[in-house]
Amino acid sequence: MKVEVNHDVCEGHGKCEMAAPEVFELRDDDLSYVLVDEVAPALKEKVDRAIRLCPRAAIRWVEGV
Repeated sequence: MKVEVNHDVCEGHGKCEMAAPEVFELRDDDLSYVLVDEVAPALKEKVDRAIRLCPRAAIRWVEGV
């Protein structure tokens, strides 16, 4: 499974990093970045939580990539 952060929408609140630090990182440019190419099944719930917590809805699952 893949996940992406839309940098045109991200405002750097960092809630995704708090929810799933193994997957997301808030960097000095105040944008969140995905740290993994594929999200491990064990981290799916954490990423789902990060998606729900994002105030700008900047994170989404990417299918068929």
